[in-house]
Amino acid sequence: MMAVLSMQSSHLRNGVFVLLCQLALTGFQLAQAQVKPDSAQTHEYRLANGLKLIIREDNRAPTVAHMVWYKAGSMDETNGRTGVAHVLEHMMFKGTKTIKSGDFSKRVAAMGGRENAFTSMDYTAYFQQIERSKLAEVMRLEADRMNNLNFDDAEFAKEIQVVMEERRLRTEDKASGLLYENLMATAYKATPYRHPIIGWMNDLENMVPNDARQWYRDWYAPNNAMVVIAGDVDPEKVRAIAEATYGKLSARELPIRKPQIEPAQRGTKQVSVKAPADTPQLAMAWKVPHIDPAKMEDYEPYALALLAAVLDGYDNARLNRTLVKQDRIANTIDAGYDMVARGPQLFMILGTVAKGKTVAQLENGIRSVLSELKTKGITAAELKRIQVRILADKIYKRDSIFGQAMEIGSSEIAGVSWKQLDPILDRLQAVTPEQVQAVAKKYLIDDTLTIASLEPQARGTSKLPFKAF
Repeated sequence: MMAVLSMQSSHLRNGVFVLLCQLALTGFQLAQAQVKPDSAQTHEYRLANGLKLIIREDNRAPTVAHMVWYKAGSMDETNGRTGVAHVLEHMMFKGTKTIKSGDFSKRVAAMGGRENAFTSMDYTAYFQQIERSKLAEVMRLEADRMNNLNFDDAEFAKEIQVVMEERRLRTEDKASGLLYENLMATAYKATPYRHPIIGWMNDLENMVPNDARQWYRDWYAPNNAMVVIAGDVDPEKVRAIAEATYGKLSARELPIRKPQIEPAQRGTKQVSVKAPADTPQLAMAWKVPHIDPAKMEDYEPYALALLAAVLDGYDNARLNRTLVKQDRIANTIDAGYDMVARGPQLFMILGTVAKGKTVAQLENGIRSVLSELKTKGITAAELKRIQVRILADKIYKRDSIFGQAMEIGSSEIAGVSWKQLDPILDRLQAVTPEQVQAVAKKYLIDDTLTIASLEPQARGTSKLPFKAF
């Protein structure tokens, strides 16, 4: 199933960026007017069975993106059953009481559409992109498998092997995958974010068909689902179709979700991973807050997002300029942070070490860049450049029907209403250089830091999975 969604075109994105840079010379008002969708074109309904329906009307092309989001991801799994959310995603294509295994995809293809699914820590989602006249049919198909999934043990036995091979390819045979997996398992102590989305291999080896069936019975209910539809549609007609399809399904009692709050970290954690690789790698991760839907005005998540962009938001950003181009300590260097999520977040910097350099040198280089930022701060011009780029990215994302549905679904599933998407953009534009400097000083500290390093091993040699200290 789908692992990565990429809807970006560097050529088009850069063209918009140039335009916005020109607009930035006289202010952001026109740019913001372009990026903001008309809220009157977005409609939200709640069916009697608890299903949330959000419709984003966009009549520029006769196409529709139809997405079903379940608030059930790897963070909802328990020990011994890790990976079951992703396994069920695979099994959802194996038929219902009325549709044979594989026929779901065949029917969508026959409509001229495309479809897939993806699992994250926070959710599992399914989508179709089709011509507008086919919307009712895909809604019937999705409503059917929301309530009538029916796979046999033989199908499960084949598919679990597919998932295990997927794990081997993406994690066990990939040094960067092992490094990330061990970083997460070391950084987190209590939250299920410490488990890989694809699951631990031992859990996959011992998974049985009823594990997947129970996951389906627990979480795949209309009152734990959200349908997002974007495109050339009539909202009231779509609502009527939703009532005739999803609306016929019964709500079910959901399992009680335990908070599993991550305890405060009290010092630097380190893990060393040995795996076949050509170059050493380094990952540094700090515990940071994400957006709290009850405290949308708190500036810190927005400042952290801009801090990540200052470090790695464009080709000549601080980390790449200093460590790759000037000092040549790293071959690649990346920073990342997600401010919208259900669970606790990390601010990450990941790099591959240049030939002849060491992990220690790269770590010192990263610390030097961060120290300079904490001490001297950033300029207003540097921050304005990042803010303009964020506007450009939003404009391009919202130029895509699928991108609009993704933006709505991923925020809503984390408890952040689609109505907050534009205020979030406004708050990003309102962040000051002093606030970016403040969050760097407050959160990028050793007491909340986890460091993971990769020690390359010769190909074909035996290796220890990891060494913690």
